[in-house]
Amino acid sequence: MDFEQVLKEVLWRLVTEGSISYRRIGEGFSLDDDALDDVRRELIDALHIATDLDGEFLVWAPDGRRSQPEPAAPLQPLPALRQAERPPAPAAVTAASDAERRQLTVMFCDLVGSTALSAGMDPEDLRDVIASFQNRCSAAIRRYDGFVAKYMGDGILVYFGYPRAHEDEAERSARAGLDIVDAVAELNVAVSRPPGVELAVRIGIATGPVIVGDQIGEGTASETAVVGETPNLAARLQALAQPNQIVVSAATRAMLGDHFDLEDLGAYELKGFGEPVPVWRVLSARDVESRFAATRTGRSVPLVGRQEEMGLLLLAWEGSCHGRGQVVLIQGEAGVGKSRLVEGLREAAGKDYIWVPMRCSPFHTASAFYPIIDI
Repeated sequence: MDFEQVLKEVLWRLVTEGSISYRRIGEGFSLDDDALDDVRRELIDALHIATDLDGEFLVWAPDGRRSQPEPAAPLQPLPALRQAERPPAPAAVTAASDAERRQLTVMFCDLVGSTALSAGMDPEDLRDVIASFQNRCSAAIRRYDGFVAKYMGDGILVYFGYPRAHEDEAERSARAGLDIVDAVAELNVAVSRPPGVELAVRIGIATGPVIVGDQIGEGTASETAVVGETPNLAARLQALAQPNQIVVSAATRAMLGDHFDLEDLGAYELKGFGEPVPVWRVLSARDVESRFAATRTGRSVPLVGRQEEMGLLLLAWEGSCHGRGQVVLIQGEAGVGKSRLVEGLREAAGKDYIWVPMRCSPFHTASAFYPIIDI
């Protein structure tokens, strides 16, 4: 964790708790005396948002003035912000580990400008802004069936592919990221901000194999652990992104196909990675004919072993050409070749027809007429 991240975490604790001990900062973030003094100087001397108490505590004090509580009114903690979502609890808890290896797409998103906000806003107003940010982000994430693993101050850790897996996790994460960028733009209009402060978000997305499922910590501190390179890469990509940018890894980019307009940002040296890491920026979603067309590269491979199925399709096609309407249902497991079979029929039918594709979408389940609207 770099200095800026440590500063933001300490600042958040000051805003929400009112004070924090130097010992807790040092032990919690593994800081030596010099680093701890740098944090103290930044908050007290540079930002003027905290004061020192007896050399043992940092106390929240905007403009350097520490407010004194009324003797008769006990301090009440601020209402808690949103809690991270939890997977459904198993019916019985067993000693055996539930961890499993699976492909996971991890998203880190971080609110830009929160430090400037904290210096110019009342803590309760700041809390409302952060809560509104979290609510808008979680709504976009739920829309694409993502899983909010953890809220970290003004940052959010999200999994796509756990606990429920889909075949298009990368696409879901990119669409959620675009919706989050739009939501933060709306947040700028909806909330009051200090002059000159513009809210923005940075998003990093990475895809790869992980071990997920172990529960670490106890009680309210319990969370689902994810072990592997992917979460670290997503965090580095988020730090690399500029405000309102979505940066993705090479594996994520490969899975996105032609669903999105992307910008190649080149390769970067990232901390903890031995080789330069190629990264891409997601610009916008494309209107593609189908997922099959979006993920296909180059020429179609020949159909092998589908003579019987193709014969049935061609027979139905001939019937429709002679005025006898036909309906054919092609059903099978994901990846078995249903879309390729339809593409084969199109190739065999030639060009003397009008093709009217209609497709359902998992992102428009609330719109019964979406296949028709999308024509």
